Amino acid sequence: MNIAEKNSVIPQLEELLKDRDSALDVVIIGGGPAGLTAAIYCGRAGFRTLLIEKAILGGQLAEISEIENYPGFPSGISGMELSERLEDQAKKFGCQVVFGDVVKISKEGLLVRTLLADRSILSRALIIATGTEPKKLGIPGEKEFRGRGVSYCATCDGAFYRDRAIAVIGGGNSAISEALFLTRFASSLVVVHRRDRLRADKVLSDRALDHPKISVKWNCVPEKINGQGKVESLSVKNVLDGTKEDLPVDGVFVYIGEEPNTGFLAGALKAGGDGFLPSDAMMLSSVPGIFVAGDVREKSLRQISTAVSDGATAADSARKYLENML
Repeated sequence: MNIAEKNSVIPQLEELLKDRDSALDVVIIGGGPAGLTAAIYCGRAGFRTLLIEKAILGGQLAEISEIENYPGFPSGISGMELSERLEDQAKKFGCQVVFGDVVKISKEGLLVRTLLADRSILSRALIIATGTEPKKLGIPGEKEFRGRGVSYCATCDGAFYRDRAIAVIGGGNSAISEALFLTRFASSLVVVHRRDRLRADKVLSDRALDHPKISVKWNCVPEKINGQGKVESLSVKNVLDGTKEDLPVDGVFVYIGEEPNTGFLAGALKAGGDGFLPSDAMMLSSVPGIFVAGDVREKSLRQISTAVSDGATAADSARKYLENML
Protein backbone atom coordinates (compact mmCIF):
# COMPACT_ATOMS: atom_id res chain seq x y z
CA MET A 1 0.00 0.00 0.00
CA ASN A 2 1.50 3.36 -1.01
CA ILE A 3 1.35 6.62 1.00
CA ALA A 4 -1.68 7.92 -0.87
CA GLU A 5 -3.58 4.72 -0.19
CA LYS A 6 -2.60 4.85 3.49
CA ASN A 7 -3.80 8.44 3.82
CA SER A 8 -7.07 7.63 2.08
CA VAL A 9 -7.88 5.22 4.91
CA ILE A 10 -7.91 7.96 7.53
CA PRO A 11 -11.21 9.61 6.40
CA GLN A 12 -12.74 6.14 6.23
CA LEU A 13 -11.59 5.54 9.79
CA GLU A 14 -13.09 8.82 10.94
CA GLU A 15 -16.36 7.81 9.24
CA LEU A 16 -16.30 4.54 11.17
CA LEU A 17 -15.89 6.43 14.45
CA LYS A 18 -18.76 8.87 13.90
CA ASP A 19 -21.49 7.07 15.75
CA ARG A 20 -22.12 4.53 18.49
CA ASP A 21 -20.07 6.41 21.09
CA SER A 22 -17.09 6.65 18.72
CA ALA A 23 -16.06 3.09 19.46
CA LEU A 24 -15.33 0.47 16.84
CA ASP A 25 -16.52 -3.07 17.30
CA VAL A 26 -13.14 -4.78 16.91
CA VAL A 27 -9.56 -3.59 16.67
CA ILE A 28 -6.96 -6.12 15.56
CA ILE A 29 -3.29 -5.43 16.25
CA GLY A 30 -1.06 -7.27 13.79
CA GLY A 31 -1.44 -8.01 10.10
CA GLY A 32 0.04 -11.49 9.86
CA PRO A 33 -1.99 -14.62 9.01
CA ALA A 34 -3.71 -14.64 12.42
CA GLY A 35 -4.69 -10.97 12.28
CA LEU A 36 -5.82 -11.08 8.65
CA THR A 37 -7.90 -14.21 9.26
CA ALA A 38 -9.52 -12.56 12.28
CA ALA A 39 -10.27 -9.55 10.07
CA ILE A 40 -11.96 -11.76 7.48
CA TYR A 41 -14.20 -13.37 10.09
CA CYS A 42 -15.01 -10.11 11.88
CA GLY A 43 -15.82 -8.41 8.59
CA ARG A 44 -18.09 -11.25 7.49
CA ALA A 45 -19.88 -10.97 10.84
CA GLY A 46 -20.74 -7.35 10.02
CA PHE A 47 -18.53 -5.74 12.65
CA ARG A 48 -16.78 -2.43 12.13
CA THR A 49 -13.25 -3.72 12.12
CA LEU A 50 -9.90 -1.95 12.07
CA LEU A 51 -6.57 -3.72 11.63
CA ILE A 52 -3.38 -1.97 12.75
CA GLU A 53 -0.06 -3.10 11.28
CA LYS A 54 3.32 -1.53 12.04
CA ALA A 55 5.20 -2.66 8.93
CA ILE A 56 3.81 -4.78 6.06
CA LEU A 57 0.67 -6.87 5.86
CA GLY A 58 1.54 -10.51 6.11
CA GLY A 59 4.28 -9.93 8.67
CA GLN A 60 6.98 -12.58 8.57
CA LEU A 61 4.72 -14.63 6.30
CA ALA A 62 5.50 -12.19 3.48
CA GLU A 63 9.22 -12.97 3.84
CA ILE A 64 8.92 -16.73 3.25
CA SER A 65 10.14 -17.77 -0.17
CA GLU A 66 8.04 -20.93 -0.49
CA ILE A 67 5.44 -22.58 1.74
CA GLU A 68 5.05 -26.30 1.23
CA ASN A 69 2.90 -27.36 4.18
CA TYR A 70 -0.08 -25.01 4.02
CA PRO A 71 -3.20 -27.07 3.20
CA GLY A 72 -4.66 -26.63 -0.26
CA PHE A 73 -1.43 -25.72 -2.07
CA PRO A 74 0.22 -29.03 -3.00
CA SER A 75 2.68 -27.27 -5.31
CA GLY A 76 3.50 -24.66 -2.67
CA ILE A 77 2.86 -20.93 -2.56
CA SER A 78 5.06 -17.95 -1.78
CA GLY A 79 4.50 -16.13 1.48
CA MET A 80 3.98 -12.85 -0.39
CA GLU A 81 1.23 -14.31 -2.57
CA LEU A 82 -0.58 -15.85 0.39
CA SER A 83 -0.30 -12.54 2.26
CA GLU A 84 -1.81 -10.66 -0.66
CA ARG A 85 -4.69 -13.12 -0.92
CA LEU A 86 -5.46 -12.77 2.79
CA GLU A 87 -5.28 -8.97 2.55
CA ASP A 88 -7.64 -8.85 -0.44
CA GLN A 89 -10.12 -11.10 1.32
CA ALA A 90 -10.07 -9.06 4.53
CA LYS A 91 -10.66 -5.82 2.62
CA LYS A 92 -13.42 -7.47 0.60
CA PHE A 93 -15.37 -7.88 3.85
CA GLY A 94 -14.88 -4.26 4.86
CA CYS A 95 -11.90 -4.35 7.17
CA GLN A 96 -10.04 -1.03 7.28
CA VAL A 97 -6.26 -0.96 7.69
CA VAL A 98 -3.99 1.67 9.24
CA PHE A 99 -0.23 1.54 9.66
CA GLY A 100 1.50 2.57 12.86
CA ASP A 101 3.06 1.45 16.11
CA VAL A 102 0.78 0.69 19.03
CA VAL A 103 2.21 2.37 22.12
CA LYS A 104 -0.17 1.12 24.79
CA ILE A 105 -3.51 -0.56 25.42
CA SER A 106 -5.80 -0.15 28.41
CA LYS A 107 -9.20 -1.43 29.50
CA GLU A 108 -11.66 1.39 30.27
CA GLY A 109 -14.90 -0.03 31.59
CA LEU A 110 -16.39 -2.15 28.82
CA LEU A 111 -14.16 -0.59 26.18
CA VAL A 112 -10.52 -1.05 25.19
CA ARG A 113 -8.35 1.92 24.30
CA THR A 114 -5.57 1.37 21.75
CA LEU A 115 -3.05 4.19 21.76
CA LEU A 116 -0.89 4.94 18.72
CA ALA A 117 1.63 7.74 18.39
CA ASP A 118 -0.87 9.98 16.59
CA ARG A 119 -4.30 8.80 17.69
CA SER A 120 -6.32 6.94 20.29
CA ILE A 121 -8.94 4.36 19.25
CA LEU A 122 -11.70 2.84 21.35
CA SER A 123 -13.20 -0.55 20.60
CA ARG A 124 -15.53 -3.02 22.24
CA ALA A 125 -13.16 -5.91 21.62
CA LEU A 126 -9.47 -6.23 20.86
CA ILE A 127 -7.55 -9.04 19.19
CA ILE A 128 -3.78 -9.09 19.67
CA ALA A 129 -2.00 -10.89 16.84
CA THR A 130 1.38 -9.17 16.92
CA GLY A 131 3.42 -12.28 16.23
CA THR A 132 7.12 -12.60 16.95
CA GLU A 133 10.47 -11.33 15.82
CA PRO A 134 13.71 -13.29 15.33
CA LYS A 135 15.82 -13.99 18.37
CA LYS A 136 19.27 -12.49 18.28
CA LEU A 137 22.51 -14.36 18.83
CA GLY A 138 23.82 -11.74 21.23
CA ILE A 139 27.42 -12.18 20.11
CA PRO A 140 30.06 -9.58 19.16
CA GLY A 141 29.63 -8.35 15.61
CA GLU A 142 25.95 -9.22 15.24
CA LYS A 143 24.61 -5.74 15.90
CA GLU A 144 27.51 -4.00 14.14
CA PHE A 145 27.09 -5.99 10.92
CA ARG A 146 23.30 -6.11 10.72
CA GLY A 147 22.49 -5.10 7.16
CA ARG A 148 26.14 -5.47 6.20
CA GLY A 149 26.37 -9.24 6.26
CA VAL A 150 24.04 -10.25 9.10
CA SER A 151 20.44 -10.97 8.15
CA TYR A 152 17.32 -12.65 9.49
CA CYS A 153 15.49 -12.87 6.15
CA ALA A 154 16.71 -14.97 3.23
CA THR A 155 13.98 -13.75 0.90
CA CYS A 156 14.86 -10.13 1.63
CA ASP A 157 18.63 -10.38 1.36
CA GLY A 158 19.56 -13.64 -0.35
CA ALA A 159 20.12 -12.09 -3.78
CA PHE A 160 22.90 -9.90 -2.35
CA TYR A 161 25.00 -13.01 -1.78
CA ARG A 162 25.21 -14.39 -5.29
CA ASP A 163 28.36 -16.51 -5.63
CA ARG A 164 29.28 -15.84 -2.01
CA ALA A 165 29.86 -18.09 0.99
CA ILE A 166 27.05 -18.04 3.57
CA ALA A 167 26.56 -19.38 7.09
CA VAL A 168 23.10 -20.23 8.43
CA ILE A 169 22.70 -20.48 12.20
CA GLY A 170 20.10 -22.97 13.42
CA GLY A 171 18.73 -26.41 12.66
CA GLY A 172 14.95 -26.11 12.71
CA ASN A 173 12.45 -25.86 9.87
CA SER A 174 13.00 -22.13 9.34
CA ALA A 175 16.78 -22.43 9.24
CA ILE A 176 16.85 -25.38 6.86
CA SER A 177 14.13 -24.20 4.49
CA GLU A 178 15.82 -20.82 4.21
CA ALA A 179 19.22 -22.48 3.76
CA LEU A 180 17.80 -24.40 0.81
CA PHE A 181 16.45 -21.15 -0.63
CA LEU A 182 19.84 -19.48 -0.22
CA THR A 183 21.54 -22.17 -2.31
CA ARG A 184 19.98 -20.43 -5.32
CA PHE A 185 22.51 -17.66 -4.78
CA ALA A 186 25.39 -18.88 -2.63
CA SER A 187 28.51 -20.57 -3.93
CA SER A 188 28.64 -22.54 -0.69
CA LEU A 189 26.65 -22.66 2.53
CA VAL A 190 27.50 -23.97 5.99
CA VAL A 191 24.82 -24.70 8.58
CA VAL A 192 26.03 -24.14 12.14
CA HIS A 193 24.02 -26.26 14.58
CA ARG A 194 24.60 -26.84 18.28
CA ARG A 195 23.35 -30.44 18.16
CA ASP A 196 24.41 -33.58 16.31
CA ARG A 197 21.25 -33.78 14.21
CA LEU A 198 18.88 -31.31 12.59
CA ARG A 199 15.54 -30.51 14.22
CA ALA A 200 13.86 -29.76 10.89
CA ASP A 201 11.29 -32.10 9.37
CA LYS A 202 12.84 -35.15 7.74
CA VAL A 203 11.95 -34.09 4.21
CA LEU A 204 13.78 -30.78 4.67
CA SER A 205 16.69 -32.34 6.54
CA ASP A 206 17.25 -34.98 3.86
CA ARG A 207 17.06 -32.39 1.13
CA ALA A 208 19.65 -30.20 2.86
CA LEU A 209 22.04 -32.99 3.74
CA ASP A 210 21.96 -34.22 0.15
CA HIS A 211 22.55 -30.77 -1.34
CA PRO A 212 26.02 -30.36 -2.88
CA LYS A 213 26.36 -26.75 -1.73
CA ILE A 214 25.46 -27.41 1.93
CA SER A 215 27.78 -28.61 4.69
CA VAL A 216 27.08 -28.75 8.43
CA LYS A 217 29.17 -27.84 11.45
CA TRP A 218 27.70 -30.17 14.04
CA ASN A 219 27.79 -29.47 17.80
CA CYS A 220 28.95 -25.91 17.18
CA VAL A 221 27.80 -22.48 18.34
CA PRO A 222 28.70 -19.06 16.93
CA GLU A 223 30.94 -16.91 19.13
CA LYS A 224 31.81 -13.83 17.05
CA ILE A 225 31.18 -12.28 13.64
CA ASN A 226 34.33 -10.75 12.21
CA GLY A 227 35.19 -8.28 9.48
CA GLN A 228 36.26 -4.81 8.44
CA GLY A 229 33.22 -2.87 7.25
CA LYS A 230 31.50 -6.10 6.18
CA VAL A 231 31.33 -9.71 7.33
CA GLU A 232 34.45 -11.70 6.51
CA SER A 233 34.29 -14.68 8.88
CA LEU A 234 32.33 -16.38 11.63
CA SER A 235 34.05 -17.74 14.75
CA VAL A 236 32.47 -20.95 16.05
CA LYS A 237 33.12 -23.19 19.02
CA ASN A 238 32.57 -26.94 19.32
CA VAL A 239 30.45 -27.53 22.44
CA LEU A 240 31.89 -31.03 22.95
CA ASP A 241 35.63 -30.48 22.86
CA GLY A 242 35.93 -26.69 23.03
CA THR A 243 37.85 -26.35 19.78
CA LYS A 244 37.40 -23.08 17.88
CA GLU A 245 37.42 -22.28 14.18
CA ASP A 246 36.99 -19.27 11.92
CA LEU A 247 34.71 -19.95 8.96
CA PRO A 248 35.34 -17.65 5.96
CA VAL A 249 31.86 -16.38 5.00
CA ASP A 250 30.39 -13.23 3.47
CA GLY A 251 26.99 -13.48 5.14
CA VAL A 252 25.42 -14.85 8.33
CA PHE A 253 21.70 -15.69 8.37
CA VAL A 254 20.23 -16.29 11.82
CA TYR A 255 17.30 -18.63 12.59
CA ILE A 256 17.44 -19.61 16.26
CA GLY A 257 13.86 -19.01 17.31
CA GLU A 258 11.42 -16.22 17.96
CA GLU A 259 10.41 -13.85 20.74
CA PRO A 260 6.96 -12.26 21.12
CA ASN A 261 6.14 -8.68 20.11
CA THR A 262 4.55 -7.68 23.40
CA GLY A 263 6.60 -4.71 24.55
CA PHE A 264 3.67 -2.31 24.13
CA LEU A 265 1.56 -4.22 26.67
CA ALA A 266 3.60 -3.09 29.69
CA GLY A 267 1.75 -5.34 32.11
CA ALA A 268 -1.73 -4.72 30.67
CA LEU A 269 -2.14 -8.50 30.18
CA LYS A 270 -0.81 -11.54 31.95
CA ALA A 271 2.23 -12.94 30.14
CA GLY A 272 4.25 -16.10 30.57
CA GLY A 273 7.84 -16.16 31.73
CA ASP A 274 9.06 -16.04 28.14
CA GLY A 275 6.75 -13.15 27.27
CA PHE A 276 4.20 -15.14 25.25
CA LEU A 277 0.54 -14.54 26.10
CA PRO A 278 -1.50 -17.31 27.71
CA SER A 279 -5.10 -17.82 26.66
CA ASP A 280 -7.86 -20.37 26.97
CA ALA A 281 -9.11 -22.53 24.10
CA MET A 282 -11.31 -19.65 22.93
CA MET A 283 -8.31 -17.29 22.66
CA LEU A 284 -9.46 -15.19 25.63
CA SER A 285 -6.60 -13.44 27.40
CA SER A 286 -6.43 -12.60 31.10
CA VAL A 287 -8.67 -9.55 30.45
CA PRO A 288 -12.31 -9.87 29.27
CA GLY A 289 -12.82 -8.50 25.77
CA ILE A 290 -9.17 -8.91 24.80
CA PHE A 291 -8.24 -11.95 22.73
CA VAL A 292 -4.90 -13.25 21.45
CA ALA A 293 -4.08 -15.20 18.31
CA GLY A 294 -1.13 -16.53 16.36
CA ASP A 295 2.52 -16.83 17.25
CA VAL A 296 2.31 -14.29 20.09
CA ARG A 297 0.14 -16.79 21.93
CA GLU A 298 1.58 -19.31 24.41
CA LYS A 299 1.28 -22.65 22.58
CA SER A 300 3.24 -25.67 21.40
CA LEU A 301 3.14 -25.22 17.61
CA ARG A 302 3.72 -22.02 15.66
CA GLN A 303 2.78 -22.51 12.03
CA ILE A 304 0.75 -20.57 9.45
CA SER A 305 -2.06 -23.10 9.77
CA THR A 306 -2.25 -22.73 13.55
CA ALA A 307 -2.13 -18.93 13.25
CA VAL A 308 -5.08 -19.01 10.85
CA SER A 309 -6.97 -21.30 13.23
CA ASP A 310 -6.26 -18.97 16.16
CA GLY A 311 -7.43 -15.95 14.17
CA ALA A 312 -10.71 -17.60 13.24
CA THR A 313 -11.32 -18.73 16.82
CA ALA A 314 -10.45 -15.32 18.29
CA ALA A 315 -12.82 -13.60 15.87
CA ASP A 316 -15.65 -15.99 16.69
CA SER A 317 -15.05 -15.51 20.40
CA ALA A 318 -15.08 -11.74 19.90
CA ARG A 319 -18.39 -12.11 18.03
CA LYS A 320 -19.97 -13.98 20.94
CA TYR A 321 -18.57 -11.48 23.41
CA LEU A 322 -19.96 -8.53 21.45
CA GLU A 323 -23.36 -10.15 21.01
CA ASN A 324 -23.58 -10.60 24.78
CA MET A 325 -22.84 -6.87 25.23
CA LEU A 326 -25.85 -5.80 23.16
